[in-house]
Amino acid sequence: MINKDGIRLAFEAIIASIGEDVQREGLSDTPRRFADMYEELFSGMNIDPGEELRVGYEIGHKEMVILKDIPFYSMCEHHFLPFFGVVHIGYIPDSEGRVVGISKLARVVEIIAKRPQIQERMATQIADTIEVNLSAEGVGVVIEAEHMCMTMRGIKKPGSGVITSALRGILRKRGESRAEFLALIGKSR
Repeated sequence: MINKDGIRLAFEAIIASIGEDVQREGLSDTPRRFADMYEELFSGMNIDPGEELRVGYEIGHKEMVILKDIPFYSMCEHHFLPFFGVVHIGYIPDSEGRVVGISKLARVVEIIAKRPQIQERMATQIADTIEVNLSAEGVGVVIEAEHMCMTMRGIKKPGSGVITSALRGILRKRGESRAEFLALIGKSR
């Protein structure tokens, strides 16, 4: 559970610590808005993303299912600055051909992104959630993102992109399945 009063008070202290007047017009309500924003940005903290995958359909589909270009926004746990981009997910259903509604995959991304994160862990958590909850034969996750901690501070390299992947099961073990996944999401170089 998010402690909005604690966030508000902490942000008041930050405003004062940078030499600003917390009571000044324009800033007086900012700590409350900041607490509201953090409640939204970190709304995935106490939610099990696997719950989104509980309802599925055994339709006998045994070929790859892909949802690509899922937009996300997350917060880097190192600097508490945003990183954002797209996630591509592919999975090969279990031996019964169990699939889930495609919106459920996007919900898994949303829940996992709404936590203090690093991109590598995010890819791993998405892949593991799908593999475990669908008993999928194979799972592939590729994340492409831009990190504000690299563009607005530190090294200041706007346009730099970070790509991470997590492969499970057949997509990790079989080169042809992995190549099919990467080709279908447009990453086959």
